[in-house]
Amino acid sequence: MPTMETHAISSELIREVAFELNRRAAIGIPKDVGDSIADMAERETQKLSKFVLLEIVNNYKVAVDEQRPMCADTGLPRFYAKIGNDAAIEGGFVALERSVRQGTADATERVPLRPNRVHPITRHDYNNNVGIHAPTVDYSWEPDVDWIELTSFHKGGLFGGDYRMLFPTDGIDGIKRFFLDVISEFFKRGLSCQPAIVGIGIGGTKDTCVRLAKEAACLRVVGDRNPDPEIGKLEEDLNDLGRRTSLGPMGFKGEGAVMDTHIEVAYTHTGGMPISIHHQCFALRRATARIHPDGRVEYRENPLWFTDYYRRDSVA
Repeated sequence: MPTMETHAISSELIREVAFELNRRAAIGIPKDVGDSIADMAERETQKLSKFVLLEIVNNYKVAVDEQRPMCADTGLPRFYAKIGNDAAIEGGFVALERSVRQGTADATERVPLRPNRVHPITRHDYNNNVGIHAPTVDYSWEPDVDWIELTSFHKGGLFGGDYRMLFPTDGIDGIKRFFLDVISEFFKRGLSCQPAIVGIGIGGTKDTCVRLAKEAACLRVVGDRNPDPEIGKLEEDLNDLGRRTSLGPMGFKGEGAVMDTHIEVAYTHTGGMPISIHHQCFALRRATARIHPDGRVEYRENPLWFTDYYRRDSVA
């Protein structure tokens, strides 16, 4: 429970931060992604692929210089909330979600963001990126702190993901085969808007591994390695495998299809090995803020979502 000295974090401040996170995510590409694409462009030997990569780098710069969204399709705004166990929020979590929704509507009008959210059947559109389960807010928890962290992510909503139930005997070879199947299906036609970060979730239940794949693609920085040495090595092996396919940016021949590969795991049923793969395109739009109970706000690019507590494998 929050201590008596803990001040409640203002719901109005959360609304302001939600707006600002949406603005930052839409316009400024994170440095880890920008540097990675620039490095790819430097190494690329295929003329057309090199041209594409250099144009992506230029587009990043124009977006910041002109303070406009770096992609005409501003995706589907969503939020990841890491909540300190000792944090107090004015109005509780209902107020937090109302503030996030209002901040998203404000950003849609003022940044502006493209109003992408529609009813799946009627196609009704409120023109503010708010609706049923929109924007989504996913939660994780952190012990012994009284702050909250919000990450805004503008996620493309169409191609680039798949799921398969593997079995223990499929092993690493089965994972590599699925990896190649998925990037071949989507990358050859440019449907993942690559260069892409490939997120892979292994284990858990079907919904868990799909969630982990998306988080792995969206919430880890380029070059980050899973602290489990075996998983970290598999990430490197899959990166190398992706480079050797001759698949390049936007479906052209080259080496620049896979920006990085990130894997997250969950303990699973003894009889199976569910796996999901998710692609995050070069328009990787994320921004994070830590909100303190005294009103201080600290913005950064790295979500730091995968803490030791988040990956814990013990009872506690």
